Amino acid sequence: MIVCAAPNPSIDKLFIVDAVSVGSIHRPDRLISRAGGKGLNVARAAHALGADVVAVALLAGHAGRWIADELVEAGVKTETVWAEGESRSSLSVAAGGAMTEFYERGTPPGPVSWDAFVASVRAVARDGATWLSISGSMPPHVPAEEAVRLVASGREVGARVAVDQHDRALAAALTAGPDLVKVNRHEAADLTGHADPQRAAAALREQAVAGGADPATALTVVTLGEEGALMLLPDGSTVHGDLDVRAPYPTGSGDSFLAGLLAADDAGAAPADALAVALGAATANAEAEGAGTFDAGRARALAERARGRVVVTA
Repeated sequence: MIVCAAPNPSIDKLFIVDAVSVGSIHRPDRLISRAGGKGLNVARAAHALGADVVAVALLAGHAGRWIADELVEAGVKTETVWAEGESRSSLSVAAGGAMTEFYERGTPPGPVSWDAFVASVRAVARDGATWLSISGSMPPHVPAEEAVRLVASGREVGARVAVDQHDRALAAALTAGPDLVKVNRHEAADLTGHADPQRAAAALREQAVAGGADPATALTVVTLGEEGALMLLPDGSTVHGDLDVRAPYPTGSGDSFLAGLLAADDAGAAPADALAVALGAATANAEAEGAGTFDAGRARALAERARGRVVVTA
């Protein structure tokens, strides 16, 4: 079972227009709304790939109830923790092959609700989780250092922990020794100071191991946009793969990538195969309107295509 912690969910809205002009009125050709934020994107994508998934979501207000209802409709098992205020919304505007994005920061949940959320993550993970995925931003007024508690909530009950965060939250999470770190090349460079993805991956892995991750199993993955992704294995070898397919809706592709990686690993796939599944899911996501929403058959076909482009280097 994969448990997906969603500390700062949102209603993700995608507007599709011909063009964007500052100061003008726009009437979108299409509007797509999803229960979103990185954690819920991972959960929905992993569910689409056939994995056994439970999302743990910190929700608030009318928007939170909409998110909860949408997850039920999508068939994603969810444990909800309720806070005061209102869950946030995030808007992406696709126009002329470019994406413009507006992300609300969210509402502070308060210490009682936050503590209840961390406790719920631990309780759900205790019930047989193989992976705990921690993705996305912290809510306002929740210190970045709380990422340590989230990682610990998985490790304490025997689940492996995957982290996809950024800035101070990522730095804090690394001190708790996550088993898998997945970030994009810009996040990796910002934290490590290394523009070279392989050197950045090595530095991230060193920090995770220093925090308590098992050096015999710790993995680091740096996604490279159109250049694919690089995975650093425990023995120091690297796995690189990409796909020669371009698509217009990249929002949520990193989350779908992580979902593919975890779903494949949970099913017993070797690292190179897991990377191919992740690339297939990420690219299928970019072809679909709505983050974390794609055709599973298309993702499998793209994964098969990616397998021929995955290279392991000692």
